[in-house]
Amino acid sequence: MRFPSLSILLPKRWRFSVLSILTTVLTITVGIFLSVSVSARLSPMASAGDATTFNRTSSAYEDAPPNLTAQGIEDHDLGDEAFEEAFVLTPGHENAGLGPVFNNASCVGCHIRNGRGMPEPGQLLLRVTDTTALDDLQKSAMDKVERLKNAPPVRGLGNQVQDFSVVGTTPEANVEILWKEEAGSYGDGMPYRLRSPQFNVTLPDGDPLPDTVAVSPRIPPHVYGLGLLEAIPEADILALADPDDQDGDGISGRPNRVWDVVKQELTLGRFGWKANAPNLLQQSAEAYVNDMGITNSLFPAEDGSTEIDDATLVAAAAYSQTLAAPARTLMDDPQVMRGEKLFSDASCVACHVSTFKTGKHKYPSLENQDIHPFTDMLLHDMGEGLADNRPDFEANGQEWRTPSLWGVGLAQTVLPYSGYLHDGRARTFEEAILWHGGEAENSKLAFDRMPKADRDALVRFLQSL
Repeated sequence: MRFPSLSILLPKRWRFSVLSILTTVLTITVGIFLSVSVSARLSPMASAGDATTFNRTSSAYEDAPPNLTAQGIEDHDLGDEAFEEAFVLTPGHENAGLGPVFNNASCVGCHIRNGRGMPEPGQLLLRVTDTTALDDLQKSAMDKVERLKNAPPVRGLGNQVQDFSVVGTTPEANVEILWKEEAGSYGDGMPYRLRSPQFNVTLPDGDPLPDTVAVSPRIPPHVYGLGLLEAIPEADILALADPDDQDGDGISGRPNRVWDVVKQELTLGRFGWKANAPNLLQQSAEAYVNDMGITNSLFPAEDGSTEIDDATLVAAAAYSQTLAAPARTLMDDPQVMRGEKLFSDASCVACHVSTFKTGKHKYPSLENQDIHPFTDMLLHDMGEGLADNRPDFEANGQEWRTPSLWGVGLAQTVLPYSGYLHDGRARTFEEAILWHGGEAENSKLAFDRMPKADRDALVRFLQSL
């Protein structure tokens, strides 16, 4: 943790020894540290307890938790280097192995300043599935993991379209993003416009992507605060699940059960837009192989070879594990306070659960922290408007994991014009709310029917996170 320099002005007649001065400075410094540490734990602004950063500038998502140990800081710095490394075509002297087809050449190329990405080529990617094989999936001789994912690959594309390639190789497809706009109006008559992405996908032979292929666009999600989400005890997440809506509130969140390639078993999914990754190590390994074409020990080539060593993979995962979450702001502002109450009254907190206490983790600095991520880590039916009609393990084509909202108010401070929701279609918080459906339909309607002053207050609350 960094502290301002201390200036002690002493009258000449004060004859302090050097030892006395050093003792005084040390006492004051320790006092400041303890005061800051305790205030971080007690302050509701401290979204991540002692792992909170109070930086709300364009670099807010890049800070390590101030309470990291020396080993944690070393791991974070090594991970930062791995995250920024750009890969090149083989044979290269360093970072070789890119492609031959890919979506981007580095982690930071998608996760700019560790925030959410843009809905544009090089950042937005398309997951694909052959829907004609869904009915026969469980009967097929397909790989066990593919059967569990309920996502039969598309011939020539696999499960993800790589729309870039190294020199001398043709990309898997050309992806053109178009935007469809539709008009609407709030209950008070105030107009708005919503947009959704449409895709022209052209294969190398000039043919369009068949209609039988389900396409799911995804922008890169933010990567800060993920280690803290990884540290939430599984039992606490499962306790929030209500798949049969037994309490009758219309909210029926449920966990995704996904394949852990290291343990070789089904386990709780935590990360990704459909909670399809069990931990940050596996999510990092999947990003290397799917987004950059970089094989690794979790996802090797068919002959068992790899293009990065385990040290690089572990370092990249460690970086996302050791990023702080930004503090809230303006909590005493009357408009923000009213907006938070409206957020609760509209039942948004039924999915965007505000508070957890972290448990065991690889990094002890992340343990026993009272955190406020505003997510339940569960899948929810978000309605046909946001449906991608593509299953992913136990998630169906209308379900998405509740995204965390801590730090969301800084999204466009970190990367101007970045979008919200899984495909970046929403340009504003208002648009993001208006796209909610399914289990969130009543919350959306509550927002729609609010007078403008109340809508503004609720948005102001989101901006304060």
